[in-house]
Amino acid sequence: MMNLATSQTAKEPLLLAGKPVADALLASIAAAFEAFKRENPHIKTLPGLAVVQVGSNPASQVYVNKKAKVAKELGFHSEIHRLPVETTQADLLACLEALNADANIHGVLLQLPLPSHLSASQLQAVILPEKDVDGFHPHNLGLLLAGQNPFSIPCTPAGVMRLLAHYQLSVAGKHAVVVGRSNIVGKPMAQLLLQADATVTICHSKTPDIEAITRQADILVVAIGIPHWLKPSAVKPSAVVIDVGINRHPQTDKLVGDVDFEAVSPFCSAITPVPGGIGLMTIAELMHNTWQNFIKQN
Repeated sequence: MMNLATSQTAKEPLLLAGKPVADALLASIAAAFEAFKRENPHIKTLPGLAVVQVGSNPASQVYVNKKAKVAKELGFHSEIHRLPVETTQADLLACLEALNADANIHGVLLQLPLPSHLSASQLQAVILPEKDVDGFHPHNLGLLLAGQNPFSIPCTPAGVMRLLAHYQLSVAGKHAVVVGRSNIVGKPMAQLLLQADATVTICHSKTPDIEAITRQADILVVAIGIPHWLKPSAVKPSAVVIDVGINRHPQTDKLVGDVDFEAVSPFCSAITPVPGGIGLMTIAELMHNTWQNFIKQN
C-alpha cells in the first residue's frame, strides 16, 4: 500500500506547545483568586487540593510533586498523602472519606496507577463528585455524556480542547479519530470532540486495519500507551496530531509519546511535542478544576 504521508512534500508543522497555553490558564486562575480574596475578605479558606498516592512508583512521584508545586505557586492549600504499597482497600477508602469530610479540601485526586490489589473504579466512586477534580466519578462522566455540566471534566481531554482552541484549530465539521478507549482519556475525549461538532471515530486494540481509519482523520488523538506507535503511514496528509502518550523509550529511557514525532511531523499540519505538550495542559486543567470546585463550594 502506498504511504500517503510520504507522497507529500515534507514541511514544518505548527508545533502545538503546551507551555504558553498552560501558563495563560494558570495566570488567569491566579488573577481570579486575587480578585476573589479582595471581594470576599471574610473567607479565609484557600482552594485545597489533596493528592493520594499509594506506593512509590517513580513516575507517579514526579507527577505528584509537580502537581503539589504548581498548586503552592498559585497560593492553594496542597496536601500529599503517601500511603505504603501494602495499604488495603478499606484503609484507602477511609483516607478518601476523611478528605471528603475535610472542609479545607476542595479537590481530591487519587494518583494512578494503583497497586494491583486495589480497585481504582470503586475508590474513584467514593470521592464526592464535587471534589472529584479528575472528573472520573461516574456521576461526572454521566453528566459529560449527557451534554450537561459535570463538576469537573477529565483534565487531559479538557487540555486537548483548550490547546486546539488556543491555536485556532477548528473542530466543527472535522473527522476526529481517537485511538484509545479509556475512561481517563479516550471516552471523554471523544465526547468533548462530539460536543464541539466533530464527527468522531474511536479506535482500539480490537479495531481491524486501524491505519485505514486513522488515515481518514483531520484531527488524530493518540492515547494508546505504546512508545512511537503512530508512524507516517497511519497519518492523513495535513492532519492535526495530538499525542497524549508519555512513555519511557525502551532503548534510550527518554520520555517519548505514542507518536513517532520525528517521522510523523513533516507530514502533518500541526503536532504536539512530548514532553512539552499535553502533559503541561493536564496539570493546568487540574488546577482549573480545583479552582472551580472551590468557587462552587463558596
